Amino acid sequence: MTDLFAPLQSLKQGDWFKLICGASFQHLPAVRSLTLAYTLAGADCIDVAADPAVIAVAQAGLLVAKSLAKDAQKRGFDYQGNSPFLMVSLNDGEDPHFRKAEFNPTECPTNCSRPCERICPAQAIVFNSTKEDFSGVVSEKCYGCGRCIPICPYDIIYTNSYMSTPGAIAPLVMSTGVDAVEIHTKVGRLAEFEQLWQAISPWADQLKLLAISCPDGEGMTDYLRAIYDLIAPLKSALIWQTDGRSMSGDIGDGTTIATVKLGQKVLAAKLPGYVQLAGGTNSYTVAKLKAMGLLNSAEFRVMSAEKDCITQHGLNAPLPLTALSTQHSISGVAYGSYARVLLSPILEQLENKEVSNTNVKANLRLEEDEVLLWQAVELAHSLVSQIKSQQEH
Repeated sequence: MTDLFAPLQSLKQGDWFKLICGASFQHLPAVRSLTLAYTLAGADCIDVAADPAVIAVAQAGLLVAKSLAKDAQKRGFDYQGNSPFLMVSLNDGEDPHFRKAEFNPTECPTNCSRPCERICPAQAIVFNSTKEDFSGVVSEKCYGCGRCIPICPYDIIYTNSYMSTPGAIAPLVMSTGVDAVEIHTKVGRLAEFEQLWQAISPWADQLKLLAISCPDGEGMTDYLRAIYDLIAPLKSALIWQTDGRSMSGDIGDGTTIATVKLGQKVLAAKLPGYVQLAGGTNSYTVAKLKAMGLLNSAEFRVMSAEKDCITQHGLNAPLPLTALSTQHSISGVAYGSYARVLLSPILEQLENKEVSNTNVKANLRLEEDEVLLWQAVELAHSLVSQIKSQQEH
């Protein structure tokens, strides 16, 4: 199998791992470092904001990872130099993944205890930053989780949402080497989805993967079937991403329950494609899937697909793509806030280090600090290996 299709093999095996950097997360040093660490740890897909600068630093991280493949292998990591898919996220309407928190710090009373600063998982809220004498929301770090809004005692924090601009995104897909697109939608937005799909469909054939992310709602499975009818036939692989509880995986183990239940619901619909969890995923997710029997061996998957195909098409019929890709169990897990917070102590140390070159100070890159680099990869691997190791037993 070529490097190009190695991530698809993970989908078929049921050990697909996706890192979600965040549809609104534009902190370039962190995106680069997260991409590098999780790629070396064995991730199959890196999901980033549809922003040229973000795409560029993610690609830089992928290149550095490839150059460190032998070092990773010497240290006991399984990374073979295969590049994970690079994915960008789009939305067809209002969506919490596509927003930023904002507030005017001059409106904050001086005696406020600033609970927003403490609760922010991205450390995007600062007061009197020593580096730039800044107070407020650091926009590029905010990924829209919204936890700061209800906790503000003076109700002065609000969000600004934005929409994808397909006319600008399509050339990105063509020119930057993006492998995959994820569309965030909601039940009842078929017309909006169709409008977005029409804008990007001329370039859909060059994608290796399309993901549809949708939270639960009344009539969800019918809505997903309508989407499938709209996008079929599809040359690329297809993932149904179950957005159980958005951007909550770092809160606690229990957040994973919603996405597992939603995964079961989508599996029961028997839609063509793979089912992948997201939204509240954390270190408990794979253990929960194992306990519920929702992770199965690759051999079981192939046998199930062949059995279904024979039932529908006869003993000697070739296996169509839909039969091969329709799954009977969860094919993978995407991790967002939990995966980022897991590495945040390393990234914070890195951000506080500076390297001086010809009197110009710049932040140190992760690969330039060997100790921090491999600490980050070890932490990332502790999460990636949970689903990867389940195929070895």
